[in-house]
Amino acid sequence: MGMNAGAADKADLRRQALARRDAMSIEERIEASIAIADLGRTLIDLPSGAIVSGFSPIRSEVDIRPLMADLRDRGARICVPAILSREEIVFRELLRHAPLVDTGFGTVGPGPEAEVLDPNVMLVPLAAFDARGHRLGYGAGHYDRAIARLQERGLKPRLVGIAFDSQRVDRVPDEPHDVSLDAILTETGLHAAKPQV
Repeated sequence: MGMNAGAADKADLRRQALARRDAMSIEERIEASIAIADLGRTLIDLPSGAIVSGFSPIRSEVDIRPLMADLRDRGARICVPAILSREEIVFRELLRHAPLVDTGFGTVGPGPEAEVLDPNVMLVPLAAFDARGHRLGYGAGHYDRAIARLQERGLKPRLVGIAFDSQRVDRVPDEPHDVSLDAILTETGLHAAKPQV
């Protein structure tokens, strides 16, 4: 059975955006990651009692570990995803000096003894994004389901996509049930989503 046109379009956009990201030199990725961390320090508002989900970088992703450390220094509790199954991720608290284990999908994080938290600010990895705040993940749907589970419980975390400018596309194909990001943080700033674009 073949992919439908929408799925094929998404797969093509994902492939192209990731190819552009992969084509960045290591030096370009480091410099852009530093710029993203510097901008995030000043541009990401933390609510009282902030619980921020971040992520450990895989492949050629933005490295936000310095940003997560800074947000922790500003009083936020930091958590990172752990893949429990093909359907579910949870966010485990990341404490300084905690031992790290394989948490699935090429990531590392705290083990099952760590406290599971509900983030109210989510720094969301992605493959591609558009100006409206629509994102393409890596195709497994982990974040979409995790966000939906939080929203079903009445929680509305602020969703900030994290990407390099090279990952922007003209338009991500979307469906009515898709949840868009509130903003995207790149090396050129924190870009508010513009749903009407």
